[in-house]
Amino acid sequence: MNILFICHRFPYPPVGGAKVRAFHMIRHLSEQGHSVTVCSLARSEDEVKEGKGIAPFCDGFDMVVVKSPVQVLRMVSSLFTPGSASEAYFYSSDLQRRIDRLLEEKSWDLIIVHCSSVARYVEDVSHIPKLLDYCDMDSQKWLEYVRYRPFPVSAGYWLEGRKILNTEKRIARKFDLGTVATVAEQRTLDSFDTGVLSDWFPNGVDTDFFFPSKDEYDENIISFIGRMDYYPNEECMRTFCQNTLPLLQAERSKLQLFIVGAEPSAGVRKLGDLPGVTVTGSVPDVRPFVWRSALTVAPLNIARGTQNKILEAMAMGVPVVTSSIAAGGVDAERDVHFLVADTPSEYVSAILRILSSPGERQRLSHAGRDRVLARHTWSRAMERLDDVIGRCVTRFNQCQR
Repeated sequence: MNILFICHRFPYPPVGGAKVRAFHMIRHLSEQGHSVTVCSLARSEDEVKEGKGIAPFCDGFDMVVVKSPVQVLRMVSSLFTPGSASEAYFYSSDLQRRIDRLLEEKSWDLIIVHCSSVARYVEDVSHIPKLLDYCDMDSQKWLEYVRYRPFPVSAGYWLEGRKILNTEKRIARKFDLGTVATVAEQRTLDSFDTGVLSDWFPNGVDTDFFFPSKDEYDENIISFIGRMDYYPNEECMRTFCQNTLPLLQAERSKLQLFIVGAEPSAGVRKLGDLPGVTVTGSVPDVRPFVWRSALTVAPLNIARGTQNKILEAMAMGVPVVTSSIAAGGVDAERDVHFLVADTPSEYVSAILRILSSPGERQRLSHAGRDRVLARHTWSRAMERLDDVIGRCVTRFNQCQR
């Protein structure tokens, strides 16, 4: 098949959840013999240069460079329209023209759109089967932010969340099938009652890259991994350091917390002033920090879809203690493959359970790795994608009769 693949962030290099998912979809489809053309945006010439590395994984690609000040102005202007700021931020009239030209110049068998914020580029195309991969239902994340932000900022999040929700519902009706990353997200999509087919396929892990280390871990180190300019990560680390870490250090005075991730905000950097807390900022490779840790924590209070940080730690054989909301995006069982907590006392109990028992740590290490190999490899995820594409094309053909 000739497949036009449109995504909101250029998927190479595959760093970050959305980019990783899109890249593995593109690579898999190309390996299956399909001809894939990728269209997306870049924010700088450096990003364009890096993005050209995708060439071996597709038949063609088209990048349009946009300037942040222009996109921010688009976002501001969206306040006076029914459209969301997210749609405005990822829209480029230049990219629209290039996509329109591609649609005219070539015969396409399928269009795949990754992320609802760029669905508008092809929403009115009706002669080609179309699959929309929401990945996560972004509206729910924005609406959840309202609980954690003071007024009037909370009002802005509520408005954007409602606009994205309206977009998700409207766009769904213009595609033949919509997909997400988890069963829970599929339930949310189905609750929109659009009458359009839905399905899901999980995020995977490169288990050859994220593998267990034979080196010794430090029983007094725990870590959190994630971009630290991302609000859910910032919020959970502030809360964890305020409410849980002092309780842990009262039990284990030598305990250290490493917060590992790019672009830490001023508030996150300040956490590095706390006893036993290290904020690393960007690092060339997160794996050495994970391998050295007795466990990783993912105490997220705001989470949608699959948290790759959980899967990657499990793949490396490092136990995870996570919140129940973050655990919902992983195909694994609590107390079997990872531990789940929601209150400071529950986190303390779960973390000390691992720190005080090398046998328990080893059990979770093996169980977590085995679960990822069984349920969350990219090959397994892409098998589901193949089935989804088959359903999408069949639905389109049925509707054309």
